[in-house]
Amino acid sequence: MTDAERRLWHHLNWRQIDKLKFRRQMPIGNFIVDFVCLERSLIIELDGGQHATQHAYDAQRTGWLQGQGFTVLRFWNHEVLQNTTGILAVIRGALEKRRPPTLTLPRKGGGNKLNTAHD
Repeated sequence: MTDAERRLWHHLNWRQIDKLKFRRQMPIGNFIVDFVCLERSLIIELDGGQHATQHAYDAQRTGWLQGQGFTVLRFWNHEVLQNTTGILAVIRGALEKRRPPTLTLPRKGGGNKLNTAHD
């Protein structure tokens, strides 16, 4: 792992964000993603200098992953190292947007009652 990956993993590991499990270096299709939260279908990719010259490949990869239902966040390594708090805030925001809807069930005996009174 790079220094940036180690730093981010330190904050993602052991369900530290909203008690969600993240995995690292996980294969998805033909790709290996840096970090993924399967519960929220969120992938986090950290890019080093080599990514500056492979825009087409990264765009194709991101498009395929999005086509599988994932949201993909990409950060430069130096962003993680210089602004870890800000990066974590972006990740939390993305996780919140991917939160499954809460089902509200009627209370026992509740719900809509039909008027059964007779005239």
